[in-house]
Amino acid sequence: MKKACHRAGLAGLISLLVVLQVGAEEKSPSLKWEKDIQKFEAADKTNPPPEGAVLFIGSSTIRLWKTLKEDFPEHTVINRGFGGSQIVDSVYYADRIVIPYKPKMILLYAGGNDINAGKTPEAVFEDFKAFVVKVRAKLPSVRIAYMANGPSIARWAQADKLRKLNQLIKDYVEKDGGMDFIEAFDVFLGPDGKPRPDLYVADKLHNSAEGYKIRVELVRAYLEKFKSIVP
Repeated sequence: MKKACHRAGLAGLISLLVVLQVGAEEKSPSLKWEKDIQKFEAADKTNPPPEGAVLFIGSSTIRLWKTLKEDFPEHTVINRGFGGSQIVDSVYYADRIVIPYKPKMILLYAGGNDINAGKTPEAVFEDFKAFVVKVRAKLPSVRIAYMANGPSIARWAQADKLRKLNQLIKDYVEKDGGMDFIEAFDVFLGPDGKPRPDLYVADKLHNSAEGYKIRVELVRAYLEKFKSIVP
């Protein structure tokens, strides 16, 4: 009788935990990007991305990089930038838009929206580590590159926090032989030490075509180092 009650109690606890987990997922802020993720999945069904590619993932800077394939014709690239996403969103959707592709390399650009939303550099850094842990659990040999958050005219007041976040992540990845940090902050500054206006579009937040040319140069130089492992 006692064993039956114990089993019933255990089953009830497990059911409660499942309900709580489902409820937590339903309330996740990341769910606002669900439609974007579903579009990726629909595209994947009609045109499955090849395994072993270079996966670009992150916020709108990646999403708006419309010339990605043309910029790196010698590589197989996948663009999975979505919305004005934060790193935590890439963690949330990694099981659907990262791990299934089995990429050889992941290039992540995100963090600025996180800071703009009020998160501390330390909190965003923890989200980055969570991304690494989640991805590495299924793809232990994948190389992960983090492109530093760049400055912008619109969010120049947050520059110090972005610098701190960049430094936290740089120090972390440099201790891991399978991760890299791509510098991308000072290169967008002019002689006056502030963001160059010609490198941004009218919103003063996102890069202009000239700004993307700089990103292309940075990433191309990085990929050249690993041309033996990335297609």
